[in-house]
Amino acid sequence: MSDLKRILYVDDEPSVSQVAILVLQKIGGFEVLACTSGQEALDQAEAFQPDLLLLDVMMPEMDGPATLKKLRALPVAADVPVIFMTGQTRSEEVVALKALGAIDVIAKPFDPTRLPDQVRSAWQEGTG
Repeated sequence: MSDLKRILYVDDEPSVSQVAILVLQKIGGFEVLACTSGQEALDQAEAFQPDLLLLDVMMPEMDGPATLKKLRALPVAADVPVIFMTGQTRSEEVVALKALGAIDVIAKPFDPTRLPDQVRSAWQEGTG
């Protein structure tokens, strides 16, 4: 598997997104395409060619799992590793998200200083 460079990040919360984007780009050195909805992610995925999908679970219209299902139907995202971010981190929720193919589940609120390392570590474990 290639190096982790491009993250397709989907979250409808502007305040959360701004922090995540900032730390992923500035601290992590990643190229991040931020989308505010599942549909926007579907529209942008092919042109962006992501190495990783970082999806919020709770979103209006199309939640994270539904977004993942539709992204998986696109050749460009069929095998791209996914990490979910959620405030629902009871063990049964985490198990359910991992059953959908997630390589990790990151709890919200997240620690901005740790987010790039969490993403990189999950990527290495999930693709190695």
